[in-house]
Amino acid sequence: MIYGPGICCFSRQNMPVLVFKHRLSMILLMLAVLVGCGDSGQELGGNPDLSAHVDLFEDVSESSGLDFTHFNGMHGSMYLIEIMGSGAALFDYDNDGDLDVYVNQGHMLGADTGVSDAIFQPKNELRDHLFRNDLVIDENGNRTVQFTDVTEESGINATGYGMGVAIGDYDSDGWQDIYVTNWGSNQLYKNNGDGTFTDVTDTSGTDTNELSSSASFVDVNRDGHLDLYVCNYVVFGYDTHRQCYIDTGAASYCGPESETPVPDRLFINNGDGTFADKSAESQIARIATPSLGIVGRDFTGDGWVDLYIANDSKGNNLWVNQQDGTFVDEAVLRGCAFNMDGNPEGSMGIDAADIDGDGDDDLVLGHWNDETNTLYENDGSGNFVDSTSQFKLGVPSRGSTAFGMLWVDFDNDTLLDLYVVNGAVNILEHLLRENETYPLHQRNQLFRNIDGSAFEDISDESGSVCKPSEVSRGLCIGDVDNDGTPDILVANNSGPLRLYLNRSGDDNHWLGLALTTDNSKTIALDCRAEIITEGKTFWRSPRADGSYCSSNDPRILVGLGGISDVQKVIVHWPDGAIEEWSEVQVDQYNELHRGTGRELDGA
Repeated sequence: MIYGPGICCFSRQNMPVLVFKHRLSMILLMLAVLVGCGDSGQELGGNPDLSAHVDLFEDVSESSGLDFTHFNGMHGSMYLIEIMGSGAALFDYDNDGDLDVYVNQGHMLGADTGVSDAIFQPKNELRDHLFRNDLVIDENGNRTVQFTDVTEESGINATGYGMGVAIGDYDSDGWQDIYVTNWGSNQLYKNNGDGTFTDVTDTSGTDTNELSSSASFVDVNRDGHLDLYVCNYVVFGYDTHRQCYIDTGAASYCGPESETPVPDRLFINNGDGTFADKSAESQIARIATPSLGIVGRDFTGDGWVDLYIANDSKGNNLWVNQQDGTFVDEAVLRGCAFNMDGNPEGSMGIDAADIDGDGDDDLVLGHWNDETNTLYENDGSGNFVDSTSQFKLGVPSRGSTAFGMLWVDFDNDTLLDLYVVNGAVNILEHLLRENETYPLHQRNQLFRNIDGSAFEDISDESGSVCKPSEVSRGLCIGDVDNDGTPDILVANNSGPLRLYLNRSGDDNHWLGLALTTDNSKTIALDCRAEIITEGKTFWRSPRADGSYCSSNDPRILVGLGGISDVQKVIVHWPDGAIEEWSEVQVDQYNELHRGTGRELDGA
């Protein structure tokens, strides 16, 4: 189980085209563009003062032992998949109370090539990696994050072309399991509870042989067992690979419109360690789209989890749960399939949270550089309106290609901010003119929530978290050092894994919640928590899915600003049961075990 500093237990129409220089002999190592940043401090609402020049986040990747660089296997053939990966996960695999790291790796591409043919040579072993967090807290409360690579001893042998990862306790034994998405066969690793994992893909019934991207463990039928949704992209193979060209005749990447999309998969948990593929019966397989992102939430307010899917170049899907094992795509009817102009966009990253404080989950989507990122506000009944312009997210996001993106209250001032990782998939001509040979890299962005009414791009003042210019893909948010502030993990394509620890240094209060099921060990997903304080109520959900090809800290972390007391927490469980806790402690993590709160009338 994950504990904090204190613990209170209760028993596009066209895919952007990436162009490399025609002569591969000119290809060198990608150069990172480093742009200086300043910083931010406290206004009345708890926002950092940007004149303080204190780095909001510290890059501890190297000092913490996270020695990993992604390898995409590119050698000049311009395969679409080489610019897609990779994802990562923050989760507590050993139940020691701190967050560990899983990251996907690629391998060499091409039927008749070897690693020596790669443009960028590998720096790590070509398989996914697992890093154990050996967090140390001394007698003065000082925290040291130190990771150990335990891939070999864990028994994980994920050597496929890794794309993404989903985390969840599918067998309800209290230990977090790992589902890996690949180009090729996906893999399900059962956590044995002793630091090792067993590949149960074949026996579990979750084997696929497609190009999968994001995935999510989600209980769609309210039976208490986590089901599994898998996003699939397009048909890809060396024999079907196409070469595309731009007007100058230079070779380019083809987009998804040049390939055949593949239907997503929905695996229903049988409750005995196996799954049944219900993609067809559930109606999910009726539509084939190039899917890249997923969030599972109760968007319509009926107590059943719905599924929102981010599609690349096609309208997005909102699969509304019909409560009988089937789903209906109502994205068009509910206003969240297209943008305000009625156009589909190249959707990649995704997240859902109550950003306007009205009690329902809103959506944010990341898009490519000729579009803007899109914010859909939920009206409370599951209907949405494109509020991108109203919240001032449009203009600053145009020109960047967003992949992972997540809502995060980085300064604990009660308002959800937005962090976005970027990396182009089409040529950036200014980098080409500078003789860059992998001209995709862009800076990431941090948007601060201003009084709940608009967002301000503070990337230039935020410090190291927006300083490197890289080809970022996966993004995870979690409290890695258990100090009550959210930290950031970024997975780069053909680049280093980066961990940024939060150093915002504010004095704002916070509340941590770890919600567990009846056995008091299994982390509960798909529930909602009502955090009630004097004058303000927060709605939050455990968040493992969202972002892009990644999995997040499932604990709830609520920034309280100057609020020093929480009156009660009401948890709405996935099956409709409701419980209330009136004794929760601020500035620490509280474990709320189902069955130990006061029962309220539920659905």
